[in-house]
Parts: sequence; structure tokens; C-alpha cells
Amino acid sequence: MRHRCRYFSVAQNNWNARKGLVLGVYESEEEDDSLHLTESAAGVNRVLSGKLTELLKISGPGLKKGKSRIFYGLHEDFPCIAVVGLGRNSLGVCGTEYWDTCKENIRAAIAGCRVLQNHVLTHIEVDGCNDSQSAAEGAVLGLFTYDDLKTKKKTRVTTQLHDTHTRTSTDSLLAPYADHVTVHKRSQEWIEEQQMGAFLSVSKGSEEPPVFLELHYNGCPDNAQCPLLLVGKGITFDSGGISLKPPSGMDAMRADMGGAATVCSAIVTAAALNLPINIIGLAPLCENMPSGKANKPGDVVTAKNGKTIQVDNTDAEGRLILADALCYAHSFNPRAIVNAATLTGAMDVALGSAATGVFTNSDWLWEQLHKASVVTGDRVWRMPLFQHYTRQVTDCQLADLNNVGKYSRSGGACTAAAFLREFVTAPHWAHLDIAGVMTNKDEVPYLKKGMSGRPTRTLVEFAAGLANQA
Repeated sequence: MRHRCRYFSVAQNNWNARKGLVLGVYESEEEDDSLHLTESAAGVNRVLSGKLTELLKISGPGLKKGKSRIFYGLHEDFPCIAVVGLGRNSLGVCGTEYWDTCKENIRAAIAGCRVLQNHVLTHIEVDGCNDSQSAAEGAVLGLFTYDDLKTKKKTRVTTQLHDTHTRTSTDSLLAPYADHVTVHKRSQEWIEEQQMGAFLSVSKGSEEPPVFLELHYNGCPDNAQCPLLLVGKGITFDSGGISLKPPSGMDAMRADMGGAATVCSAIVTAAALNLPINIIGLAPLCENMPSGKANKPGDVVTAKNGKTIQVDNTDAEGRLILADALCYAHSFNPRAIVNAATLTGAMDVALGSAATGVFTNSDWLWEQLHKASVVTGDRVWRMPLFQHYTRQVTDCQLADLNNVGKYSRSGGACTAAAFLREFVTAPHWAHLDIAGVMTNKDEVPYLKKGMSGRPTRTLVEFAAGLANQA
């Protein structure tokens, strides 16, 4: 009873600190319920004279992967301690899942720190689990909350790796990196001067003027280094235009700028990490709305490279704005071009939320993207870019190209990629169709429900890999 009163007193006296701690334990490699503490957890256990392991033993069976237990009043600095199951420590890259299972387990387990958010804690320290990057990702992503438009806010929580002085944050702005990041907000007049007729044809249905966003990150001291070009689809709301979408689920089309968001986020992160690489981000931004000025099925528009396009479906607008952006991207003599777009529902049907579909003309580029995705766990899967699909968009009655495939219900993601390829001459280009990974319900345990931000981490890891090759 004296011990219990002492723990209760510690909790009461230190609750005002509003600090929590998340520690990890591994499952035994044998078929038993024994647990193995991480280095940080073992250190805390020593400070507590073995009380942590004692409580873990008497509080139930072995702690399985992804499960957690919360203890109160154990530590004078942390009124709440959550212990999370990391699975087996011996796991690594899985040849069937195409990710590092140990890293994924750490992300998912440390994201369990969100259970402490409900205890009105303002600061949480997390176990690095011998992989501080994966642990930090799990903590930040698990605690991320967007409630700017709500009157009742969740408690803002800062996170920190245990036994370090480095805090992580979900806030990231370009202002601190102004010395090596330049932002150009191109106007409609500039877009017209560039003869981006495909982009302009989509924007003209809206009352909001189009914007072409251009970001330059100069991280390499060698200004002669060819830049990596990232291009993102930025439809800020997609009604479908005259080919109007059904009302059910249309509200989610505010996320049709997901490609542009991932590109911008990747560049902000590259700047924060001070990666020694030059990156240029391009994002054509506009709405796709129905009006008397909007594209009509059967209209023919002219892209920046002079190719004409028959617009048979105004809801296939993303490829139109990307066509002009891809043409413009070539003017920078790029090392590689990677575009990201929530382009087709067919991609969601094909892969669901398991992976981003990648269409590329470069085996080298595919290997770089795939290698990056194994590290991040935000996977990619290579899709076909056959002439079979090209013929379906070039067999067009009125123009050089049709913006939908000849057989509209077949291979929609593939014909969209084939369309984009008509605006690419660079030897290293990849199109990432991120429609299937746009949102998260409960598929990725360390992401909140809603818009996912995928595959930003894979793009950053990919850029870091290229920087190391320079």
C-alpha cells in the first residue's frame, strides 16, 4: 500500500508537467510471452529499479505488435508511460511486402503515442527504438491533427526523442530557407505568354484565375548541376466540369491538388534537411468547374508543344494541365522529371491504397524510386507503359490526341500515362498516379483518417538518394 500511495503522490505532484513517455518492447524470437526491452526502455527500467518489467509481467500476457499499455505514476518526470509492442527485432526487408518490416512496425507502434494525447499532455518523449527516423516519423504522423476550422481544438503536442534535446514538429514553412528557396507565383498573363493552352482550357470554367507555382531549391553548391524536376497536379477543386461528377464524394475533390501538395512538401523537407541537390517544383493550380466558358466535350485545345487535344471528357482534366507543365519542365535541362497526380479512379481500382502506381520510361529511375519506397514503407508499384495504350489516345478523329482512351472503361490509368508520355522527351521520366493513396481510412496505422499526404516521404527519400549519387 505504501508503494501504491507513493506512486499516486508522484503522479499528483508531477501531473502539471503534462509530459508523457513512449517506450518500446520487442517480442521474443521464441514461442513464448517473454519481452525484450529496447535500450531506452531498459534504461528507464533501471531508474525505476525494475518496476517497469514487473508491471509488464503482472498486467497481462506478452505485449504483441501494435498493442500498448499505459502506466501511471511510475516516474517522477513522466506521469504517463505508454509501453508499445514492436514485434520481432530480427525482421528486415520483406521480399513479398517490399518494405522494411522492422521500420514499419516501429512507425506503427510509436504512433500509438496518440493514446497519450487524450490525457491532455503537451509534450511526449518517444523511444528511438534503434531507428530514430522511423520512430520520429511514427510520432509526428500519428499525432498530426488538422482542426484549424474547428472551434474545439485538440491539445497541441510537441514530441522529442527520449534522451535527446531535438524536438520534432508538424509545422514546416519555407521562410527559414529563403536563402536557398525561391518561389515564383506565375500569373494568368504569364501562362498565356507560355502558350499553355491545355492548362488555360481547364481553368477558364472557373471564376478563380489560374496560378502556375514554381519553386526552386538550390541545395547544391555546384550551380551547374542539372536539377531534379518535380511536377504536381494542382486542381484545387474538381467538379468534373461539364462532364459533372456525381455528388456523392465530390467533397473529397478538394484533395485533387494532392500532387502539388506532395511536391511542395517534398521541397520544403529537402530544404529543412539541407539536401545537397537542386530541385525545381512546378504546380499548375486551378479549379475545374462547369460554366458557359468551360471546356465542352468535343472541344479541341492546343498544348504548349503544339500538339492538339480533343477533349471528350472534361473530367479528365488533370492530364491537360500536366501536359503543359511537363513541356515547361524540359526547359530546365532536368536530371529527371517526376510528376505526381491524383489522376485516375482506375488507379484506385487497380492497386487501392497499397501503393502508388509508377509509369516510367527509365529503368534507372524506377530503381531509385522503388529503393526509396522500401525504406519509407510508402510503396510504389511499376505499371505498364505499352504502345498498346499509346495507340488508344493517338487514334483520334479531330486532333493529334484524345484526352481519354479509345476504350474508355479499359486500362484508364495506363491510357492516362500514355497521354502524358506524348509531352515528354526526357530520357528519365516517371508519372506517379497517387489517386489510390490520396486518403487514409485505417489502412496505414500511423496515419490519421483523411488526406494522407502520400507519397511525400518517398519523394524526399528518393531526392536524398540522388543527392548522395551526385
